Amino acid sequence: MEPFVLQRPNDVNEPTLLVLEQWTHTMPGLSAGFTTRLGGVSDGACTSLNCALHVHDDPAAVINNRKRVATACGLPFEAWTCAEQVHGNHVYPVTLEDRGKGRAVREQAIQDADALITDLADVMLTSFYADCVPLLFVDPVTRVTGLAHAGWKGTVSQIAARTVQQMQDVYGCNPDHIHAAIGPSIGSCCYEVDERVIKEVCHVLGHANESVHASVLQPTTTGHAMLDLRELNRHLLIEAGILAINIECTKLCTGCRTDLFFSHRVENGNTGRMMSWIGWQKG
Repeated sequence: MEPFVLQRPNDVNEPTLLVLEQWTHTMPGLSAGFTTRLGGVSDGACTSLNCALHVHDDPAAVINNRKRVATACGLPFEAWTCAEQVHGNHVYPVTLEDRGKGRAVREQAIQDADALITDLADVMLTSFYADCVPLLFVDPVTRVTGLAHAGWKGTVSQIAARTVQQMQDVYGCNPDHIHAAIGPSIGSCCYEVDERVIKEVCHVLGHANESVHASVLQPTTTGHAMLDLRELNRHLLIEAGILAINIECTKLCTGCRTDLFFSHRVENGNTGRMMSWIGWQKG
């Protein structure tokens, strides 16, 4: 069953969202999911719900879009907190002083971080994508939440495992209690990589059995293969100690569904960004 459930608003001018309904139903007060490209005010290549300030879009339109998403998610725009992503593996614990950083001014975002974690309620963690893999985390026991941005570079540098480890080290989470969700990204159907990437993927897989390698890499021509980044991250999350039954994984491909998503690869880099979000509502 697809864990990210499409929620279309009655008003077509409002955000169309993909919500992690099982999480939000079983964990009252939690808001978590992923945006689509529909229901915003941006135009041109960013039509219409572009949520990122670093692409060629009118900042006023982006802020308008962000406010619309926050309202639809049931969280205040003042709680919107984001980082300047660099395709790395740094995990940043968000404190009360960080709440709201980057919501309206890119330069005020948390710098050089591709994963955010927090134990605070009324903080809306956000991260941006146009093919890379969104990873969402929640520990319902400690009420710690987290997000990670996992492109191929972040994935092979173990951002998934580092996020889980930081949740343990900073907040005392037990991996058995952590739930993870792998959101819409480019699928193996649309993502061919070269020998340089294949080598890095094989290195991070290490001594995994042949069936794992086959599920992640499907050879095409010499020195090339179709890469399943979502399956690779699922494997790495299990290695990090998260129970397989606690991992949700979408089947939605951003490359196949440009009617619904922005895709950096399919749209030749001239496109907007979706976002993942997670946060406990106040009270």
